[in-house]
Amino acid sequence: MKTRKLVMIGTGAVGSTTAYTLLLRNRVDELVLIDANHAKAAGDALDMNHGMPYVGGAKLWAGNYADCVGADIIVITAGAAQKPGESRTDLLQRNADIFDSIIKQILPYNQEAILLIATNPVDIMSYVALKKSGWPVNRVIGSGTLLDSARFRYLLGQELKIDPRSVHAHIIGEHGDSELPVWSLANVAGVDLDLADDVKEHIFTHTRDAAYEIIEAKGSTYYAIALALDRIVTAIFDDEGAVLNVSTLLDNYCDVSDVYLGVPCIVDRSGVRQTLQLNLTPDEQQLFEKSANKLKGMIDSLNLELDPNKM
Repeated sequence: MKTRKLVMIGTGAVGSTTAYTLLLRNRVDELVLIDANHAKAAGDALDMNHGMPYVGGAKLWAGNYADCVGADIIVITAGAAQKPGESRTDLLQRNADIFDSIIKQILPYNQEAILLIATNPVDIMSYVALKKSGWPVNRVIGSGTLLDSARFRYLLGQELKIDPRSVHAHIIGEHGDSELPVWSLANVAGVDLDLADDVKEHIFTHTRDAAYEIIEAKGSTYYAIALALDRIVTAIFDDEGAVLNVSTLLDNYCDVSDVYLGVPCIVDRSGVRQTLQLNLTPDEQQLFEKSANKLKGMIDSLNLELDPNKM
């Protein structure tokens, strides 16, 4: 039986929490932690290894890029934090440069894995990863609006007093301020949601701004995104064909192309097998296009030096 090997690049709060989640749920046989601060990765590996008598026999170690050999999935959570007085565009450029370095170090050792991107702004970083790697679109995936959709379903479940797993509702577009709720398709068991407009606005506002609330309270978010990444990893390893709102490069999706956005996708062992077109209302379509245009403008602000052989 083939060994399930995953490499985690970046062992900050998101990377280490995701690694721990994967370990607890027995998702992998081999788990490699890579970080620019190797001591941090080594400390995380040692700490988790001390719990092996309670969770099973996964092989886990702090490694380097040569350990990407044979990996099925490479998760990237590494990135720079915004400095005081630094513009978002400057931060974007720094993270694009970090991704350039990371991907250049991956490519000599692995050309067949799936790249799963969680670094923010995740849609743009996924686009950068695609262009820098030259890999097929299906194998470069962003975490997209999977977490946003989970937050949305949770809040709807709280309002309706229904298990959020029984609520079917989508947040699409940017993982960020221009995301949009697809109210026209939200339902429970096929039944439309009967909610007042002010309730809808309250739920969406708390969905969109959830990260700000959490960051204000404790500095960063990591538990729920770790669970979202675990969900994507599981869909890939188990060849599920699961429908997940991940970020992928769009090609005439609701009249939007050449940008990564979160939309419902079929995810299996090949990565993103297919996008599922939503029947948006005119207002939703307008908001979706606005989200796309915002991200395209940010991508245009980047100085992306691309290898012509990878375009």
